[in-house]
Amino acid sequence: MANIKSQIKRNRQNERRHERNKSVRSALKTASKNVRQAAAEGDAEATAQGLREANRALDKAASGGILHRRAAARRKSRLARAANRATAGTSQG
Repeated sequence: MANIKSQIKRNRQNERRHERNKSVRSALKTASKNVRQAAAEGDAEATAQGLREANRALDKAASGGILHRRAAARRKSRLARAANRATAGTSQG
């Protein structure tokens, strides 16, 4: 247990940030899941809409330091590939 005043404050700040970051990471997972689900169902409109929302959320998380910028880029790329595969598969069939 810290007994230095500045460290006690730092611990409080870290706890608040931890909770906020946890909720943002959870929201990112939900957004990604929605894109993959829409792609699996073959709904091109919902996939495109979900992809836009997920990309925006990933960019915001990266700019806020919650996610590394390259990790955000990698996730965006993987989501886009999954969406493209799904929409290409439905238009071929």
